Amino acid sequence: MQPDFTVHNTTPAGGRRSVLRLPHGEVQTPVFMPVGTAATVKTIEQSVIESLNAEIILANTYHLYLRPGHELIRRAGGVHRFMSWQRPMLTDSGGFQVFSLSKLRKVTPDGVEFRSHLDGSKHFFSPEHSMAVQIALGADIMMAFDECVETPASWERTRDSMGLTHEWAARSKRYWEEHRHEVPWGQGLGIREQGLDLAPGGSTAFGRTYDHTRFSDKHQLLFGIVQGGMYPDLRRESAERLVEMDFPGYAIGGLAVGEPREVTREMIALSLEILPKDKPRYVMGVGYPDEIEEYAKLGVDMMDCVLPTRAGRHGLVFIREDPNDRASKPIRWNIKRVDNAEDHGPIDAGCKCMVCERYSRAYLRHLYVSDEPLGAMLNSIHNVAFYLETMTRVRAELQAQV
Repeated sequence: MQPDFTVHNTTPAGGRRSVLRLPHGEVQTPVFMPVGTAATVKTIEQSVIESLNAEIILANTYHLYLRPGHELIRRAGGVHRFMSWQRPMLTDSGGFQVFSLSKLRKVTPDGVEFRSHLDGSKHFFSPEHSMAVQIALGADIMMAFDECVETPASWERTRDSMGLTHEWAARSKRYWEEHRHEVPWGQGLGIREQGLDLAPGGSTAFGRTYDHTRFSDKHQLLFGIVQGGMYPDLRRESAERLVEMDFPGYAIGGLAVGEPREVTREMIALSLEILPKDKPRYVMGVGYPDEIEEYAKLGVDMMDCVLPTRAGRHGLVFIREDPNDRASKPIRWNIKRVDNAEDHGPIDAGCKCMVCERYSRAYLRHLYVSDEPLGAMLNSIHNVAFYLETMTRVRAELQAQV
């Protein structure tokens, strides 16, 4: 099954407006996905994320596997039901997190043995196990298991790692095709549903009605991941090899890991030349607001990054150079600055988010220096809103360019 993916128009520069229809709803692209690492976008409650018009979020396979465990989430009916998020979701493969445990992992052709960062316990991820965990989690989109090579790495090391990624991609796809019917949508019951007489085709929990029949004959989509480090010939080879495998969609991985920004752009542009134009294309783990705008205008459909919430927790917020021009240069603003102490205006005077409409820079600075958790929450809400506003504007601009 290929995704229901409709490209409405493409600009001369390659950017495009499209719609990706998934089991849990439609996603207007290009789109930015807030990262919900452990079934939560850090510091922000789900209804607030919904109010910001986030259409899709990302959850982390590695972290959910370790805690609370994928089988527990399967019994809850999948991660949507577990965290009460009824819009589309994507899970990564766990490969990047395992890659980051450089002193706690051992890579073999069969998979990766690693020790948990939580308690040191030993675990093993093969492509098949990554698929099994992601099927149990039940996000709309799942990722093939891959190896993300370190930067810098030699051409030979990158080639060998890429070859392993391709072998694992084929194994991931084979397992997905054989087991995708096992997705747990509609199978679990919320804690208020236990013992209730459920209406035909649906159930109610916490005031929400879940229609199980909407998932009939639907399954998750699997994306392959282009690797190849910072070497153009390997990037091209990786993209071509994955296209031959015919995945429903494609991700571009192994970027934003310390390389210069111009190299990131070069690798993305090269990959986009090869990846099918009638399938969604996703760049993993990027970036600052000006970067996601640039990549969207190159033709990237989906992006994610922890930056909005991570920066918010550390007192860094994003504003526009000219608050009245929402396309002006994005500025990184430190809420901890002393001159914010008497500034009773909003973070960004042109922003319409719930934080800027209610709270002042002075108050947000007070929360941060007082170590109040509310400060991190409000900073993060504003930053996520800033990213989503950026993508809304970019979509409108691309729509107008016929």
